[in-house]
Amino acid sequence: MGIEIKNVLAVLPEGAEDVIRETTIYIEKDRIAGIGEKPAGFAADKVIDGKDKLVIPGLINCHTHSYMSFMRNVADDLSFMDWLFGTIDPIEQQMTDEDTYWGANLAIIEMMKSGTTCFNDMQMNIHQTTRAVKESGMRAVICRGLVGSGNDEAGQSRLRQAYEERDAAADCDRLTFKLGPHAPYTCDEAFLRIVAAEAKKENMGIHIHLSESESEISQIQEKYGCTPIALAERSGLFDVPAIAAHCVQVTDEDIEILKRKNVSVVTNPASNMKLGNGFAPIAKMLEAGVNVCLGTDGAASNNCLNMFHELSLLTLIHKGTGKTPQCVSAKEGFRIATINGARALGLESEIGSIEVGKKADLAILDLNTPSLMPRNNLIAGLSYSANGSEVDTVIIDGKVTMEGRRILTMDEALVYRKIQDIIVKMGLDRKVY
Repeated sequence: MGIEIKNVLAVLPEGAEDVIRETTIYIEKDRIAGIGEKPAGFAADKVIDGKDKLVIPGLINCHTHSYMSFMRNVADDLSFMDWLFGTIDPIEQQMTDEDTYWGANLAIIEMMKSGTTCFNDMQMNIHQTTRAVKESGMRAVICRGLVGSGNDEAGQSRLRQAYEERDAAADCDRLTFKLGPHAPYTCDEAFLRIVAAEAKKENMGIHIHLSESESEISQIQEKYGCTPIALAERSGLFDVPAIAAHCVQVTDEDIEILKRKNVSVVTNPASNMKLGNGFAPIAKMLEAGVNVCLGTDGAASNNCLNMFHELSLLTLIHKGTGKTPQCVSAKEGFRIATINGARALGLESEIGSIEVGKKADLAILDLNTPSLMPRNNLIAGLSYSANGSEVDTVIIDGKVTMEGRRILTMDEALVYRKIQDIIVKMGLDRKVY
């Protein structure tokens, strides 16, 4: 299918920065075939009028748990370990495959409606998130969450599930897979070494929670005599491409390890603040040359999956904590939410920027909105004033998945009914007004 987005403002890469130019974008099948210049033989099956619109590369949510969307607003104002083990874990133990599937559907709707076209997911019930991704047209990197102790059968079973899910989804190129050891406090060092060896053998990357809370730091220091990041390095997890979520409580030595081992750090500011875990030293990481990307975490802790909200926090809180308005600029923040995320996922040659030959993963924003008016610095607007409601149209893999804010690939009303059924079934429908 040929799609022409004519006379549209677009965020385009120019060297190390992004610029905004008026252009026409041509899409053939799943890729961007031309920018400005019509490709030879191009025929448009669909023409999108770009007047009063801005096209951006789809945002990339580098750390979330999509199934958790039905847990929104059910475990608030709790300390981290009470939140995780006192409330969320018992809900997860009740969760069925269908619950996971509908939770993933709700998450995809929320992400798509706020301009996200790819997400990196750690999940528990195999085949369900991949099913939702296939049906919705979304792009995702899937990690079966792994918990284990040594070579125990439970850990081995989860590893087998990760491979089973990967192999079953080989027919969908919008899906890729990593191994997801949950965290150093749920995986002992022997199991982490097993996962690292498996990742190397299977040529797969790693996605892990690291150094999220002070309690985690204390536990790992007491048990292993080092930081969680040092433990991950000595276990071999960083000998393959690795994504470390959070990295809030880190030392200068930790940051040096992350840079030296080319680990990508996913910062999740809303979740980290809400759980009282603090602020990751993003300015220090960027200065050291660490690839920093952006995620929402799950809706159980955020409580939303809106990357514009996260981008705004990213570009504001570090100015406040660092007491310098130059810290994490709007342009820097936008790249963290796009091409840096693609780089973390190993997909920088495919997504993350609007370039000829890359996948057509795009979000088109309506500029006739108060949040983006006046149009005098739209990249600043994306970071500081946009809220996601401006997203009008979404294209993923060259297919229009949302138009006029209407999802074309999913039955929204059905998803909402199913989610309500789940929370009633689980006794989570406490009505507090």
